[in-house]
Amino acid sequence: MTARSAKAAPPRPRRTVSAPRTPRTPRGGRPTGSAPRRFHTRLRRAWDRPLTAYYLILGGSMLLIVLGLVMVYSASQIKALQSGLAPSFFFRKQLMAAAIGGVLLYLAARLPVRLHRACAYPLLAVSVFAMCLVQVPGIGVAVNGNQNWINLGGAFQMQPSEFGKLALVLWGADLLARKQEKKLLVQWKHLLVPLIPVAFLLLGLIMLGGDMGTAIILTAILFGLLWLAGAPTRLFAGVLGVAAVIGALLIKTSANRMSRLACLGATDPGPSDQCWQAVHGIYALASGGLFGSGLGASMEKWGELPEPHTDFIFAITGEELGLAGTLSVLALFAALGYAGIRVAGRTEDPFVRYAAGGVTTWIMAQTMVNIGAVLGLLPIAGVPLPLFSYGGSALLPSMFAVGLLIAFARDEPAARAALAAQATRRPGSGRKSVGVRWKTMRRRVTRRPSGER
Repeated sequence: MTARSAKAAPPRPRRTVSAPRTPRTPRGGRPTGSAPRRFHTRLRRAWDRPLTAYYLILGGSMLLIVLGLVMVYSASQIKALQSGLAPSFFFRKQLMAAAIGGVLLYLAARLPVRLHRACAYPLLAVSVFAMCLVQVPGIGVAVNGNQNWINLGGAFQMQPSEFGKLALVLWGADLLARKQEKKLLVQWKHLLVPLIPVAFLLLGLIMLGGDMGTAIILTAILFGLLWLAGAPTRLFAGVLGVAAVIGALLIKTSANRMSRLACLGATDPGPSDQCWQAVHGIYALASGGLFGSGLGASMEKWGELPEPHTDFIFAITGEELGLAGTLSVLALFAALGYAGIRVAGRTEDPFVRYAAGGVTTWIMAQTMVNIGAVLGLLPIAGVPLPLFSYGGSALLPSMFAVGLLIAFARDEPAARAALAAQATRRPGSGRKSVGVRWKTMRRRVTRRPSGER
């Protein structure tokens, strides 16, 4: 048998090294792979959606207000009965304030940015005038040792310093935005003047009434605006040093403030019960457990814990709703703060950036001061929990500020496009438009002359 007659052996198949297979993404964009990776991918896509900040601000604020109303009703019943009032007295006042605040929130969310800027100077002038009226005898009212209230007749009182926070945010944002547009913020005199003098005027009027807690929040708003404007670090160090010296002098010269500072981390009321409120706030949180004792079942609100429906409502929340309730409240505030930072970081409008950053600084700083005092980590400053505690003077400007954040979140180009797309996809909108087009077509056909058919 010759080599020519022999059949050629088939060639051996070559071994190829294949690339590692990547998980496919099926139709609809749903990723495959491990469960943690899928969850992380979906969570990242949800955070990156254009309407995420809008829904977080709207949903988080509404949940805080509704839960706050529930807790105000639960925490204030015994206080009202001890004062000879109806059990729902404080709840009805808070509900009325929430209704008025809802109107303010809606107006703030619908007004254009130029009208918000136009309201900055009138609001600042009215706030300064009202804070001056607090010191007029017969008009100003002292509550718990602080002369910072105005009597509006009957059982209604107003705290002008709460509106001063909103005035500083809007006026400061408009001032810094106009100076940035003219490229003047690179100079120290334009960065500090007149923002610092006006802020010091508001702080002086607040400290005349002895309200150091509100002064701390106003200082935090000022620092937030300066930080967003790009102030150098040495400026913050100098201002913080001056503020620390002034704060130390104010605390040293007041026996009430010295006693509050001495109650940091206290576990016993002390010989003269000077730490009674701080210690019983810890008792309320500790007795709540994981899921709490139930709504209305608090024991500390029966005269043991002062101010259970205002400054220490977070302690009653921990006692009745437990750790789950307090963590839920913290999660809602964290979502609100994240959304505010996102709105301030993604906008190209300088006024929106300063105003959103100032509102976020205001709400987050006041939340930390209030909850820190309840936990015994900070001195009791006497500031309410935003959107949650009892008090119409605090609730109204806070809800207007939330309306500002909603307006800014809606004003983003991607958010406007997403909202417009949602409006066209509403149930019935497509059928209605098709029906209108069909009727229009039939009308045109019937109106044609017979010779053209």
